[in-house]
Amino acid sequence: MEDISLHILDIAENSLRAGAQNIIIRVIEHNNTLTLEIEDDGKGMKEEMLRNATNPFFTTKHGKKFGLGLSLLSQAAQEAGGEVKIENCKMHGIKIIASFNMDNIDSKPLGDLNKTIRVLKATHPEVNFMFEHITKNGETT
Repeated sequence: MEDISLHILDIAENSLRAGAQNIIIRVIEHNNTLTLEIEDDGKGMKEEMLRNATNPFFTTKHGKKFGLGLSLLSQAAQEAGGEVKIENCKMHGIKIIASFNMDNIDSKPLGDLNKTIRVLKATHPEVNFMFEHITKNGETT
């Protein structure tokens, strides 16, 4: 994937396949670190799924041999000096936290966040998407 906004689109689609009706997407820029948080109220993941979620040869999709979305996000974060954490939420759903060192030469650009969120909202009007972007200047959009 060419930019972080495409990772957001992919992870949000995973949330939708898990039955999420509420998806929270946060992009937080602080100093030279970009943190991406995606939280949903879908069916969550069993412990085995959590352990294997970033393995490209693990998938829960029937008829598929590969699960590339989370593994590509994890790879992008690691290449940029960051990491990915995946955890079940207390009640239900999952939370994905990816960090990127934006000063790293291998860090991907942020991409067009507004377009990504508009596409998600237009194609899934039945789902409540909450988007928050906190810029380096502390501005919230």
